[in-house]
Amino acid sequence: MTWLQVLDLAGVFVFALSGCVVAVRCDMDVVGVVVLGLVTALAGGVMRDLLIADLPPAAVRESGYLAMPLVAAALVIMLPTAAARVNSGVLVFDALGLGLFAAVGAGRAIDAGLGVIGVVVTGTVAAVGGGLVRDILADRVPQILAAGSRLYAIPAAVGAGIVVGADELGAPAGPAQTGAVAVTVVLRLFALRFDWSAPLPRR
Repeated sequence: MTWLQVLDLAGVFVFALSGCVVAVRCDMDVVGVVVLGLVTALAGGVMRDLLIADLPPAAVRESGYLAMPLVAAALVIMLPTAAARVNSGVLVFDALGLGLFAAVGAGRAIDAGLGVIGVVVTGTVAAVGGGLVRDILADRVPQILAAGSRLYAIPAAVGAGIVVGADELGAPAGPAQTGAVAVTVVLRLFALRFDWSAPLPRR
């Protein structure tokens, strides 16, 4: 298993946790918890694989990608006390998933031969796709579209940019991807802590 696959599966798991916890917050039943966990975990990766024409998507091609969300859903359903503790940290899991998927999406795009802009777009779409679909299914305004969302797509784009920038400079991929995850997560958490958000257009 490559480092990129490790990061990818880690991203699937933490995004699944965020989806499952949101489902609990929305008073969904166990089916809703499983479905929202699966969708949140896999949607971004499926979008990524479609963009780079890696078909069928890894989410249905490799069993580990389906197993991770199911494990996350089982933990949330069977351990309600632990789930209640996780509930307060859903934004942290979301930030981790954002960073992991941005780095992995960019790495996969580089492997597919995309140019710099294509890599950044693919990494960003992979990072925000799961949260976008999760929020729509949970009947919430998606964070990427909401005013005052405290930087969501921007940290993902920065992370993807770090990966492709390091590749252009010939730097080792593993450390660059790890650093991109860290920068994305820290930027997102700082935005949450200090209420940073993108400017609104003038009316």
